[in-house]
Amino acid sequence: MRIVQYLDRNDGIIVAQVSGDRLYPITNFASTYDLAYASIQKGEKIETLVAKNLSDDYVDYDTIVAADRLLPPIFHKDPYHFWITGTGLTHSGSANARDTMHKALEKEKEFSDSMKIFKMGIEGGKPKKGQIGVQPEWFYKGNGTIIVPPNGTIDYPSYALDGGEEPEIVGIYLIGLDGTPFRVGYALGNEYSDHVMERINYLYLAHSKLRQCSFGPELLIGDLPESVKGRVSVQRGTETLWAKDFLSGAAHMIHSIDNLEQHHFKYKLFRTPGDLHCHYFGTATFSFTDGIQIDNGDCFEIASDVFGKPLCNRVKRSKEKPFEVKAL
Repeated sequence: MRIVQYLDRNDGIIVAQVSGDRLYPITNFASTYDLAYASIQKGEKIETLVAKNLSDDYVDYDTIVAADRLLPPIFHKDPYHFWITGTGLTHSGSANARDTMHKALEKEKEFSDSMKIFKMGIEGGKPKKGQIGVQPEWFYKGNGTIIVPPNGTIDYPSYALDGGEEPEIVGIYLIGLDGTPFRVGYALGNEYSDHVMERINYLYLAHSKLRQCSFGPELLIGDLPESVKGRVSVQRGTETLWAKDFLSGAAHMIHSIDNLEQHHFKYKLFRTPGDLHCHYFGTATFSFTDGIQIDNGDCFEIASDVFGKPLCNRVKRSKEKPFEVKAL
């Protein structure tokens, strides 16, 4: 099951189930957040609550998209209680890529930090049930104020050296009143970061991640397939500047999702009741590695049949003036 959020003609928030080219509103819930919260409180699956509250009426999905009324599939009414985080070096890319990496690791005598953590993931990123595996790379991206809706415009700040897409799957989590993390579902995500800055020095990774991002438009409720296939492209005007297939899901990751979740939520800070989390799972595919330089007005499209409609975002250059910190 997949759900979306959109604005009605009066700018009211509607949460709806996707059924082909139709959206069926889910009544009695003001938002996806409220639906998920009710699921926790009632001890019922989201699918059960949807079935009990699904309207017989529907709206045309394409009409909502064309009117630019799509919202992120979930958000927190207080964006400062919405954590945006992620993890990298989690994907092998494909079986061939994994074999190639293994051979490279066997030949290397001195590993870079990235290669070391990748090797650690290969050896210990998928522990047996009940055990804890090696911790992955982890980064903080921002809070709910940096989320750009599907089809929205992502800022390309003047201090950035690059503004590149990263096609990923995100996990969405809501923390229960007793501090238990609950996985609401999954969505396509564009993690969007500054690869040129990161390449200058790995210690610039934290800087390179502090950018806007997007996810959606649909939230997948239920299990994630073992293998998720998709395609990512960069459009410049009417031209497809670059396009490539990408792979994700457990079959193409060196860390299990359970392990990524364990090492995120082990910190009590991230188990604050009522908080929402969007956690990016990483990728092995982006245009930067193929020499593509993103320019003002370029459009990203990330698509997978698993998640319904594609996630599209345009980038726009902005200019920031230097500011002065004033002493009190």
